[in-house]
Amino acid sequence: MKKLKCASFFAGVGGIDLGFEQTNLFETIYANEVDKYPIETYESNFNIKVDCRSIEDVKIEEIPDFDVMLAGWPCTDISQAGYMKGFYDENGELTRSGLYMYLVKIFQAKKPKIIFLENVKNLVGHNDGETFRIVMDTLNKEGYYFKYAVLNAMEYGNIPQNRERIYIVAFKDKNLYKNFEFPLPVKLEKGLSDIIDFDTKIDEKYYYTKGKYKGDIYEKLVEAMDDENAIYQWRRKYVRKNKSGVVPTLTANQGTGGHNVCLVKTKSGIRKMTPRECFNTQGFPSDFVLPQKASDARLYKQAGNSVCVSVIYRIAEQIKKVLQEVE
Repeated sequence: MKKLKCASFFAGVGGIDLGFEQTNLFETIYANEVDKYPIETYESNFNIKVDCRSIEDVKIEEIPDFDVMLAGWPCTDISQAGYMKGFYDENGELTRSGLYMYLVKIFQAKKPKIIFLENVKNLVGHNDGETFRIVMDTLNKEGYYFKYAVLNAMEYGNIPQNRERIYIVAFKDKNLYKNFEFPLPVKLEKGLSDIIDFDTKIDEKYYYTKGKYKGDIYEKLVEAMDDENAIYQWRRKYVRKNKSGVVPTLTANQGTGGHNVCLVKTKSGIRKMTPRECFNTQGFPSDFVLPQKASDARLYKQAGNSVCVSVIYRIAEQIKKVLQEVE
């Protein structure tokens, strides 16, 4: 089949784009992202120039025609860890999450054959389902048939991360919709040692040592961290062990402080995960380029804000399968 052209919005570092391109059927021809730091990472890995304007400032006629819309729009006002305002604030103005309405304007005008959307699990239940109803209504109004599912990275991506996200796949063609199915769960075969290097001594800045932090944090970590194949977190006053054997959901402030920092016990001491290990935890390949001049804080944020690439790939493979079968 001829490759389908994708336009990516809120593109971040390109995790969704990468998952689709790995199928060899989809090719991103346009990407939009406002944050200059993930743009740097994106352009280090994809051979296109990112449109760095806010989606509010992008004129629809300036977007090239495309077959597939890709978008993981901001979850700031939908996530349980966020503001929970939904698409509109108390003054009736669009929130960050409300920028979804600009996606609507674009697919109203461009009418792509497929729309792929990703967001936090809480989208379904936010405001008693009203926020999700807006999404469903806008798709229905433009003649799209869609299916959605909440998938966990450790169950559908063979990645040891407990990360649940909602995925929405919409088709203009009813036959494509009827024949599309989300992927089935797969056995989790990868372990923490496949994404975290427990053996190699790395830069000292990642290690927790005596006197490095205020109080008795280090002593409590030493006392509690007795398992070399587990993820721990400092929860303000105590040490929490994640007993599931996977990494808890990565967040945008992973690695920068607070209780979201994932800690591991290695042969060289107790340390936090590196930015590269966080990208590994999102299913990015080892050759995915992380800009050398980018700070760790920015790379942690980029990884936490991204998607599980291997889950995206499996969904994209299902879309490819139905396209080949029906068309």
